[in-house]
Amino acid sequence: MKKWLMLIIFSFVVFSLVACSDDSDSASSDDGGDDSNGESTSTDNGEADSGETVALDFWIFGSTGYQELVDEYMEENPNVEITINEGEMNDMHNNLFTSISAGSGAPDIAQIEISQVEKFLEASDQFYNLNDYGANDVSGNFLDWKWAQAQNVDGSFQIGLPTDIGPTTMFYRTDVMEEAGLPTDREELAAEIDTWDAYYEAAKTVNAETGKFIADTPKLVFNALRDQEDQQYFNEDNELIIEETVKEAYDYTTKMIQEGLVGQNELWTPEWGTAMAEGTYATLPGAPGWMVANVKGNAPDASGLWDIASIPEGAGNWGGSFLTIPAESEYPQEAFDFISWLTAPEQQLRSFEIAGLFPSTPDVYENEEFLATSDEYFSGAPTAQIFAEAAQAVETVHMGVNYAVVDTELSTALTNVAVDGADPQDEWDAAVERINSQLERQ
Repeated sequence: MKKWLMLIIFSFVVFSLVACSDDSDSASSDDGGDDSNGESTSTDNGEADSGETVALDFWIFGSTGYQELVDEYMEENPNVEITINEGEMNDMHNNLFTSISAGSGAPDIAQIEISQVEKFLEASDQFYNLNDYGANDVSGNFLDWKWAQAQNVDGSFQIGLPTDIGPTTMFYRTDVMEEAGLPTDREELAAEIDTWDAYYEAAKTVNAETGKFIADTPKLVFNALRDQEDQQYFNEDNELIIEETVKEAYDYTTKMIQEGLVGQNELWTPEWGTAMAEGTYATLPGAPGWMVANVKGNAPDASGLWDIASIPEGAGNWGGSFLTIPAESEYPQEAFDFISWLTAPEQQLRSFEIAGLFPSTPDVYENEEFLATSDEYFSGAPTAQIFAEAAQAVETVHMGVNYAVVDTELSTALTNVAVDGADPQDEWDAAVERINSQLERQ
C-alpha cells in the first residue's frame, strides 16, 4: 500500500514540474523577451521591448567625425549600442548593394552619397520607407532641394535623411587677379564677374596679362555651368535630355579650351595639385565647401593667396549624403530615432564644427557663431556665410540612376578635346553614341 502511495505522489510532482515548464516557455515566446542566446528581440512593429539593449550597425565613409556624436547619443540612450564601420566610399556602396541583393549582411544604418541615391531608390523594397517612421515631421528641417534628392518622383517614399551638402562657389588666387588687373576684393570680384559672359572676358584678360589660365581643368568649368541647371542629364521619366540641357555648357567649355583659356590637367592628379600650389591659374569655379581641405593640402604655403567669392549666375551642389535604414534591420524605429537626432540642426552644427560637414539644415545659417566662421588661409573669408548663401540658391535636380554613365562619357569628351585637340562636335557625337549604347544595355 505504501509503495502505491509513493508512486502516486511521485507522478503528481513530475506532472506539476512539466506543467510549470510549459507555462514558462509559453510566457517567454509570447512576451517578446530574450531568446535562448541572450540577444535582444523586437516587437512586431520593429521596436525593441522596454529595457532591452539595441545594437545598431552603422556604415559610413569619409571623415565625418560622427564617433563623437555617436558616443554622446549612447550616453543619453544607454539601451542603444551603435557600432561604426568606416570604409572607402566606393567599397562601402558596393558592399551595401551586394548585401541588399543577397538579403543578408546589410547594416541597420547606411550612409549613401548623393551620386548613388538613385541606384538604391531603384531597390527601395530593400529599405524602410522613412515616411512610415516620422520623416514628414522633420522634413521642414532641411533645404527643399536636398530633401527631394532622397525621395521617389511622387514623394511617397523617402529613402534617407539628409546629412551634409556641397554648395559651390568660386575659389580664386588673389595674386593672379592682381597681376591681371582684376579686383582682389571678393565682393568687387563677384560684381565684376557676375555672368558667364563676364567670366569668359575675365579669362581673356587673365591670359593676356599673365599668360595664365582662368581655370586649370575643363571639368570644373563644365560642372559649374551644368549644376546651375534645373535639369541636367535626365528628366523625371529618366529620358536622356543632354542635347537640350548641357550641350550649351559643353560648347562654352570647349570654346575656352580651344582659345587656350583653360588648362589641361585632370581633377585629383598630382599635376592639378602642383598647379594649385604654384598659382598657374586664377580660379576654381564650382568649388564646394569640402574642397577647402584639398586646396590647403595641395598648397600649404599659399595661405593668404586664396579667397572665395560667389560663382557667376547662382550656385550648384557637389556632394553630400543621406542616412538610410536597410530592410534587414530589426530595429527601424530605434535606427530612425538616432538618425533623426544626428541630422537635426543642433547636431549638424556640431558636425560642421568637428569635421567641416556643411549643414543641410537652414536653421543653422541663422546661428551667429556659425556665420562668424572665417578662414585665414582664404584671406579671412566668411566661409560659412558664403557657402550658406550658395546653398539657398541651388536648384532641385532629378539626377537619374544612370547619371554616372553620362557624366563619365562627357568627361572623356572634354579630356579628348583638351589633351588631344580633338574636334568638340565629333567628341560630343561619339560620347552620345557611347551613352546610348550603355543605356540600351541597362
